[in-house]
Amino acid sequence: MNATILTTAVAASVALLVWALADLGGRLLATWRAHFTRDADFQLRELFLYADPSRLYAINLALMLLAAGAVWLSTHSLTLAVAVALTFAFTPRLVFVWLRRRRIARIEAQLPDALLMIAGAARAGLSLPSAIRQVGTELAPPLVQEFHLMQHEQRLGVSIDDALENLSHRVPVQSIRLMVSAMRIASETGGGLAETLERTAATLRSQHAMELKIRALTSQGKLQAWVVGLLPLFLLWVLARMEPEAMALLWTTPLGWGVLATVAVMEFFGVVLIRRIVAIDV
Repeated sequence: MNATILTTAVAASVALLVWALADLGGRLLATWRAHFTRDADFQLRELFLYADPSRLYAINLALMLLAAGAVWLSTHSLTLAVAVALTFAFTPRLVFVWLRRRRIARIEAQLPDALLMIAGAARAGLSLPSAIRQVGTELAPPLVQEFHLMQHEQRLGVSIDDALENLSHRVPVQSIRLMVSAMRIASETGGGLAETLERTAATLRSQHAMELKIRALTSQGKLQAWVVGLLPLFLLWVLARMEPEAMALLWTTPLGWGVLATVAVMEFFGVVLIRRIVAIDV
């Protein structure tokens, strides 16, 4: 009788625990979905990409489960499977950051030619809004998207100065701020808009050429940073294959875990330090 009562109590406790964990997991999943869709919607609109954030969430969740399940079936390691799932969870944010950086780089590359075209239109007697409207029909994305958004803002009653200021907030880079400052100064002081834009275009073109040259010269140092960072991991894998019994101490003892944690921290700071050294701001 006592054994039956004890078994029933244990079963009820386990059922309550499973129910509590399922409820907590559902709440966390709903919170993560709301956070993911909100951030994805903002990032997509910022990149002028038209996709459903709910579908992206479903695709990301499916990839997380498939990748984690494949890793667990192949390695039988729950820790590695969880690590892979967390990696896929943060992958969309990294992809959005990469797409934003790529878009900004293309805008900076297009900007000198766009300024020269605006300067030519200004020399022909057009005002700044009319020149931007005319140039907007001849440019390619992504800069033309920003110019079109400026035109939509002006149709809604936003002044040209406020539209330019909004552009500098959407694309927070030095070249856009320099263009906005040149346009606003030329409009307020009544100076030669065409000459100002031509000088700004020449400055931006020289700066862009210098950045490309510096990037080419420092590419070897950046590659060395990744080689230095990945070489210990490769040696660790080779030694684990050659001496599995000796290397097993790293995975099964607290001292080995401490050594791995120390190596990971030193690896991280070493790669960051090398990349900081070769990162030269123009």
